[in-house]
Amino acid sequence: MTATTTAPMAATPERTRGTPNARLRAWATRAPLLPALIFMIVVTQLPFVATLVISFFDWNSLYPDARAFAGLANYGEVLTDPDLRRSVWTTILLTVAVVLASLVLGLVLALLLDRRFRGRGIVRTLLIAPFLVVPVAAALLWKHVLYNPEYGLFNGLLHYVGGPQPDWISDAPLLAVEASLVWQWTPFMMLILLAGLQSRDHQQIEAARVDGASDWQIFRHLTLPHLRRYLELGALLGSIYIVQNFDAVFTITSGGLGTANLPYTVYQTFYQAHEHGLASAAGVLVVIGSIIIATFALRVVSSLFREEVSRG
Repeated sequence: MTATTTAPMAATPERTRGTPNARLRAWATRAPLLPALIFMIVVTQLPFVATLVISFFDWNSLYPDARAFAGLANYGEVLTDPDLRRSVWTTILLTVAVVLASLVLGLVLALLLDRRFRGRGIVRTLLIAPFLVVPVAAALLWKHVLYNPEYGLFNGLLHYVGGPQPDWISDAPLLAVEASLVWQWTPFMMLILLAGLQSRDHQQIEAARVDGASDWQIFRHLTLPHLRRYLELGALLGSIYIVQNFDAVFTITSGGLGTANLPYTVYQTFYQAHEHGLASAAGVLVVIGSIIIATFALRVVSSLFREEVSRG
């Protein structure tokens, strides 16, 4: 009879992962992130939970004793109230107009900056500058320095050439808000699209030129399809921020003349009408809409990362 010996089985990754030492190492690597996670929960999630709870109450701060549970009544009022529905439509118009105009202008500037010329770094820095201006300061700049009918730059130039002297904010209030936001968000779109242009396959472009393709054909059949993901990313990220924009509407028009978007209406309902429950319901709907848009934005970002990894 021969004695057979069995070698000890090697520890599989599944077994080592479940050992106390492995779990301890996993917690040790995550421990430095816990303070930031706790801070984010306290600063963002707890206020949102409180807002969600308040949205189910009929709560006017002028009559604190009359507070009562209202269920989904506040949400029904938000969706059926004419003023709130009008503010939703204004928010959609504002977002679509600003995002589309910023994308087109950003694409033009990105194509110009993708070429080599003297002073390109300085020009790029100057074009980025509007995005770095504080939003309230940018709105004040447009309201007083450019739009003012008495001493504004626009009317000064028109006076110099003998043109009319319009009151820009009164004559085209929504367009006035949109122009200030386009000026501020075009550099953001430009940076995203410029990154996309610089990630193109230059050998493919050179091969197309050798085959006799014109600049328009290269742009239409090579550059634009390559930029599709970057255009989607810029549109989604821009939509997230423009939907929540409050500074330009508050500073330039104070929500008047049909420019009150949903964030301004929430502010008006909360601080002027003192309807905490109704304002909280509208705020929750804004957050839900932003989360939906952000979900698509994250999918686009992850697909971009996957494409870059596959190329590498």
